[in-house]
Amino acid sequence: MIDDNPAQKIRLIMELRRQGISSTDVLSAIERVARDVFVPKTFRDRAYENIALPIASGQTISQPYIVAYMTQMLDLDKRRKVLEIGTGSGYQTAILARLCRRVYSVERYRNLLSAAEEAFKALKITNITARVGDGHKGWPEQAPFDRIIVTAAAEKIPPALLDQLADGGIMILPVGRDTTDQNILRVTKDMEGNVSEEVLLPVRFVPMVQGVAEEI
Repeated sequence: MIDDNPAQKIRLIMELRRQGISSTDVLSAIERVARDVFVPKTFRDRAYENIALPIASGQTISQPYIVAYMTQMLDLDKRRKVLEIGTGSGYQTAILARLCRRVYSVERYRNLLSAAEEAFKALKITNITARVGDGHKGWPEQAPFDRIIVTAAAEKIPPALLDQLADGGIMILPVGRDTTDQNILRVTKDMEGNVSEEVLLPVRFVPMVQGVAEEI
């Protein structure tokens, strides 16, 4: 049962506008995706607050501002094929799915992936393909990708992801060894394959861990 709260959602949208989210497409996607579906029941009354919230396996559902900001920086349109590393709750995935052709999402925790896929089903989102895997390796069988987004902090840009980014593509990811020294980077690859990096915003993300999590 989706317990959507329109008044709280409108307040959130207004707050995101004040914080500099100017893309009407991104704001529309935030408005159309029910965040409460992705939040654990114990925190559902806080689903539309502009804060990160805990989910299973020691992970978090990102603050709506960070979701909106990273999505805006991807510069999406309906033609784009997107790779997401770190399905997590599935909230960011669902936002992406509203704005691009197809999302391929990789998650290292099987329980998180299962819960996210149930949420996609509940919201009737059909352009997401997700699997359990090691995010550092990306999804080579489906490469290249027009856009790549990473929702956990790597110590450095994973080489496999750079290889899987199409010419003319954009990758948005947090990079940093610990939570006191992380920044979102915008990595662009021009049509000749030359790569450039831009530091965008200091953040705090859970670390990007190699391998697939063991079943508990």
